[in-house]
Parts: sequence; C-alpha cells; structure tokens
Amino acid sequence: MQRWIAGLGVSTLFAIAAPTAARAQAAAPQEVTVTGTVVDVTCKFMKGVSGDAHRKCGEVCANAGLPLAILSDDGKLYIPLGPDVAQPPADLKAHVDHKVTVKGRVITSSGANGIVISSVSM
Repeated sequence: MQRWIAGLGVSTLFAIAAPTAARAQAAAPQEVTVTGTVVDVTCKFMKGVSGDAHRKCGEVCANAGLPLAILSDDGKLYIPLGPDVAQPPADLKAHVDHKVTVKGRVITSSGANGIVISSVSM
C-alpha cells in the first residue's frame, strides 16, 4: 500500500513538473530583428501624433521620462526591457520618431511584446 501511495505521489509530481518545464523551454526567447518606428507612447496613443512634425515634442516627452516603444512595420508594439530588473532598457531617446532596426530577445506575455535590445540602428 505504501508503495502505491509513493508511486502516486511521484506520478503526481511528474504530472505537475512536466508542463512547467515545457513552458520554461517554450518561453526561452530567441534573438530577432524588428524594424519599426520609435514612438512616444503617450502622444501616439492619446493624441494620435507621431512622425517628423512630432519629433521635437517626442524628444521633450522622452527626456521627461514618458515611455517610448517600437511600433513595428507589421503593427506590433514592442516595449523595451532591461536585461534584468536592475538594469534599464536601451536608451531610445535619440531615435524618437525615426525608423530603426533593432536586434534583441522578444518576450511575449499576456498579449504584450517586450524586447531586450542588443543593438539599434537607423
């Protein structure tokens, strides 16, 4: 009887651990290349403005600490992330309202896209 209970406990442990291990493996981000425009999130989504005419305003907002993101050519929004919680994301202030190509690791969670940027070029 004790063997049966021990076997049931081990089976339950594997049943719980296997999906967790699969999620951890599936979540390992790959390095990708994303092309898009660095946008001042507040002005882009609250006021619908971006582009050359907005660049100076975007720089002022970015310097004030308002968030920037990359709006890719295929319409996905990528939030820049730091390599870990103690490090800030790549500085995109010089690229506000410019088209850029970034390389980095994309992390998707709850329908949102984050990117840990390894390089930025205009």
